[in-house]
Formats: sequence, C-alpha cells, structure tokens
Amino acid sequence: MYGMKAILKGNSKNSRKCFGHGYLSGRYGHMDGSYRMCIRCVRMVVFLSLVTFMFNSGPELLWLFSTGRMPPLGDSELLSRGLTSQGYIRKVLPPSWPSVSKALLEESSPVYRRELLPKELNYSSLRTDFPTEGSEGGALKPWVIAEPVSKVLNSLARYSNPLNLATGVKIYVYDLPPKFNQDWLVDSRCNSHLFAAEVAIHRILLSSPVRTLIPSEADFFFLPVYVSCNFNTITGFPYLGHARELLQNAVQLISKMPYWNRSGGSDHLVVASHDYGACFHAMEDLAISSGVPDFLRKSIILQTFAQNKHHPCQDVDHIQIPPYVAPIQVLQRWPPPEQHVRNIWAFFRGKMEIHPKNISGRIYSRGIRTTIWRKFSHSKKFYIKRKKSEHYQSEILRSIFCLCPLGWAPWSPRIVESVVFGCVPVIIADDIALPYSHVINWNKISLTVPERDVHKLDRILQHVALKNLTVIQNNLWKEENRRALLYIDPMVKGDATWQILDQLARKKLAMSENLRLRL
Repeated sequence: MYGMKAILKGNSKNSRKCFGHGYLSGRYGHMDGSYRMCIRCVRMVVFLSLVTFMFNSGPELLWLFSTGRMPPLGDSELLSRGLTSQGYIRKVLPPSWPSVSKALLEESSPVYRRELLPKELNYSSLRTDFPTEGSEGGALKPWVIAEPVSKVLNSLARYSNPLNLATGVKIYVYDLPPKFNQDWLVDSRCNSHLFAAEVAIHRILLSSPVRTLIPSEADFFFLPVYVSCNFNTITGFPYLGHARELLQNAVQLISKMPYWNRSGGSDHLVVASHDYGACFHAMEDLAISSGVPDFLRKSIILQTFAQNKHHPCQDVDHIQIPPYVAPIQVLQRWPPPEQHVRNIWAFFRGKMEIHPKNISGRIYSRGIRTTIWRKFSHSKKFYIKRKKSEHYQSEILRSIFCLCPLGWAPWSPRIVESVVFGCVPVIIADDIALPYSHVINWNKISLTVPERDVHKLDRILQHVALKNLTVIQNNLWKEENRRALLYIDPMVKGDATWQILDQLARKKLAMSENLRLRL
C-alpha cells in the first residue's frame, strides 16, 4: 500500500524504492511513468484479490462444480477452514441438512413443520462397524480424514450418495401431527415389540443423511404412521382395527401437498410390520377378504409378511423387511455368538397349543406346534417350553438348533433372533419368503423343514449335525448376517434400514431406465 500511495502522488523516487523497478522513471517520464505504474499496480492488486478469493472460496467452488449447488448450511465455513498451506483437508463433517427457502418456512400447513437443522449430527458416512459398549451409546465422532487436495472432488462427490447405495436417494419424511405417531409412544411396548420396525425406521430416517427437508427434491416420501402400537388389553397383542382409518386420515392430510397426488402415492413409503402386511389384519381369511386398501395400492409397502407364492396381501410394490429385535440387546449385552457354549440341542419357547384352538374354523399354526409338543416335548434332546422367561435370549445363545414354526402367519421373529444370537434357525413354514434374501444366503445359514415332515424332526437334525453343522455355523456367525437384520441407530452400512434404502435406490435406477427407454 505504501508503494501504491507513492505512485498515486506521482513520486517516482518512492515508487522505485518501494517496488525496485529502476527502469520506470527514465523510460516513461514522470507523468507517463506514474500513470503506467498505477495501472501495473492495480493489476497486481486485482490478481492478489483473485488468489485470496480462490483460497477462501475454493472448497465452495469444488462443491458447486461437483454437486451443481452451493454447500448446505454450515459446510461452507467448515470446508474453507479445512484447507491449509500444505494443501490438505484436515477435517470434514458429513453434510448438514440443506437450507430451506423462506417461502417454504412460511407455509401454514402442519405437514411443513420441521427443524431446520438437527441438534447434533450423529452420523458418519464411512461407518461400517457396530456400536459397542463404551462408545458413548453408539454416538459417533466426526469423520476425520487427511487427503490431498487432488482428492477433494471425490470426497465431495460422496456427499450426493453418502451411504454408498446403488445410487443417491433422497427421502422426505412427513411431519404429521402427533396423533399419527408420537402419541402412541406413551406405551413403552411400542418401541420394543416385534412390530416396532415402524418406529425404528422413522426414528433412523429422521437423522439419516438421505433425508431432505425440501419435498420438491425428494425421490421418495415416508409416511410415519404407527398402526401396531394399539395393544389389546386382554391378549396384549397389537390390535389393527384402527389401522385403515388412521392411514386414510394421514393420506387425506398429505394430499393437501402436491406430491401424493402427482404420483398417486407410488413414490410413498408405508410400513406394515405385522401379520399379512398391506391387508392390515392379523387373521389370514379376514385379511384376504379385506384386501389392500385402495388408497395404498400404488404405494411402496415395507412389510414383514411375504410368501413365495401369490398372496392377495402382497399385491403391491413391497419391500420385505425383518421384524424388530432390539439391537442393543444383541450388540452390547452379549459377546459374539461363537464364544458361547451351546449345550441345548433343539430349543423352542413360546405359544404352543396342546389342543389347537378352533376359532371360526381357524387352527393355530396349522397344527405344527401341536405336533412338535406331542412328539418331542419329553425328549431329552429337545428343550421345549410354553411359558415366557426372562432368560429367553440366554437360552438361544446356549442352543444349537432353534425351532421356528409358523404361528398365525408364516414368518416369525424367532428367525431373526436365532440368526443374531447364532442359533441355527429350523424354519417350518411352507412357502415362506425370508427378508433380504438378495444379500443373505439363507440356504447356507438355516434349515428348512417341510410342514409334512415335522414328525421326523429329530432324525433331520441328527443328520445335519453329523454332516455339515460346522459349516452352517461358520456361515451363520458372520457379522454381516446379524447386521442385515438389525435396525441399528444410527444407521451403519449393511444394516436393516440400509438394506431398505439400497432397494429403493435400485428402484430409482429402474424407473430412470424405464423413462429413458420410453423417450
């Protein structure tokens, strides 16, 4: 600045002193030389300003070129501070939620209520391990990396697909009034029973990096309605009589926004984590007669129920999900399954009708559990109990084979419990479809016994034990199998929620390809 002031005053002596350009004075003359020197210095100032701007705003420009939009709130300052003179990024956090326009915030509809930013971004896009005891309850520390600047573009590109799915996916979660979800949580069973996947998926999506607060940029829309939290006061089991009306009221509410109407709900996600899924009834004959509600026929149903044959309750676009087993009980309470002594040959504890109830012609478990009780309950090799026990999980950990016969519906939470606790599932349910069979090779980690052969169960298990039990157990005890069946919070790559998102990503790719072919 001292040199600039000297030149602007026409003092060529000072200008030579400050800038060391000795040739200027004699070559251009007093006025002309000062004028030209002024131009040269202005150019130098402009050049230095551009260099400073690039240094301070380079990360934002990299983000802009890689994603097509400016960084979300909070990342711009973070990225600029991350650059050092050695050309390294020292610390990068996963992207925070996108900014929301003022006009959107001023919407009066209750479904627009939301937090702009989460209080704490409790997620790492590179996390692939289970949360363990002593890790602050599974909370994650910020993602810390040290990469050359030449790799910055690759790092920023991951933000559009932070979970490494088949392709990037964005999900908008409707903020429905509490009567559709939060009010049901007054009953603690709603968070932990076998149908609690509807609660777990909602909670995990709220803090997931695939969530978007701008509905117009969403690929899919999640409808958080808890239909399985209404427990029968007599039996203690969930009662679904209110489910259809509750869901229909939710659909009527979101229909005030354009996103349901423009697709007829075909890009909307609904959880049906109970028996017979999208039919919303626990008894098969009544579920079939009721059918899938008309307003959900185009939606994507996340349901536990599925069969390998045609069934009216799966006449929808559905993704089969596992029933809920509390992950904290698996990951923090017990050591890995291979470390346990297994001194129970074949195990079953649960509803076991000695004389199957005949309710309007319905026979529980198609008589399978009754056969098991009558034929094997007195065998020394079989540990079969009908009453509940606080030691249920430890009994599974002590068992080699875990019997998983059908109940009212073919699927059973015992299948998931057996896998995560390392007991070989013995599945007795004809035509059953198993969750995530595209990533879990069920033939290598379980046994399937036809219902007609249940009376030969002891001989079948003995044959397997002599032939290939060790191979089955080694396959069963692989961590990725347990991970795929647990709804871990916060999400980890390959867990139950991640598998849902990956299948949605594949649906998105298929829809894009179909659109390309039509064009």
